[in-house]
Amino acid sequence: MAFLVIDIGNTRLKWGLYEQGRPGAALLAHGAVPLEDIDHLWDTTWRHLRELPRGMLGCVVAGEAIKRRVEEQLMQGWGLRPQWVAATAHAGGVHNGYEHPQRLGADRWAAIIGARQRALQISLQDPPPVMAVMVGTAVTVDSVDEHGRFLGGLILPGFGLMYRALESGTAGLKVPTGEVRDFPTNTSDALMSGGTDAIAGAIERTLRRLRVRTGREPLLIMSGGAVSRLSHVEELPAHVVENLIFEGLLTLAGGTLTE
Repeated sequence: MAFLVIDIGNTRLKWGLYEQGRPGAALLAHGAVPLEDIDHLWDTTWRHLRELPRGMLGCVVAGEAIKRRVEEQLMQGWGLRPQWVAATAHAGGVHNGYEHPQRLGADRWAAIIGARQRALQISLQDPPPVMAVMVGTAVTVDSVDEHGRFLGGLILPGFGLMYRALESGTAGLKVPTGEVRDFPTNTSDALMSGGTDAIAGAIERTLRRLRVRTGREPLLIMSGGAVSRLSHVEELPAHVVENLIFEGLLTLAGGTLTE
């Protein structure tokens, strides 16, 4: 029975159609569209799918208006009742340590749960601590200890926001097209290298803190639309996962591996 997962972020809607609503299910189809094009999802893509979803689960951070436009297509096209994730005190093997658990972003919550499941796949009895890093419009760096406690995390600007802030706030600096260098000798390389080092440095510092906190080597997982800009950084021994949020959504849908 095919199952649809949807991640509505700040700039794009990502979707995946899986064979079943559980972790490890085969991916049948997937896609992504800018938010300005979501009204055409049914006509251009979804109506042509060979397998029809019998259920769905999604997360959304783009606001109620965007969510309603997606819900209309799900209901009118498939008669599918939308289900949306909200952070809770406990789910998917994770105890939510946020000061106000319900205020944690649904996309972060799904990514954290997906990362925890990756740790549990290594060992159900003795999983490592894990960090979930999502690299998109914003970058989130979230830590979970070996017992499944979400300890907290960082939110910082993504590459695009960082470069646009520099462009709009300074004279003569343009969005860079340079390369990442150890010692940049031109402005484009300096901007590109500075952005990369700023984000990588935040991840490295958090990794070190989690290592000290738990006394163990954390599992570092990175995902998101701009993750390729960090995957080459040698100081970050990361496992790059293409659809970490989808893995979290499937875990919540299937209710398996929830320690």
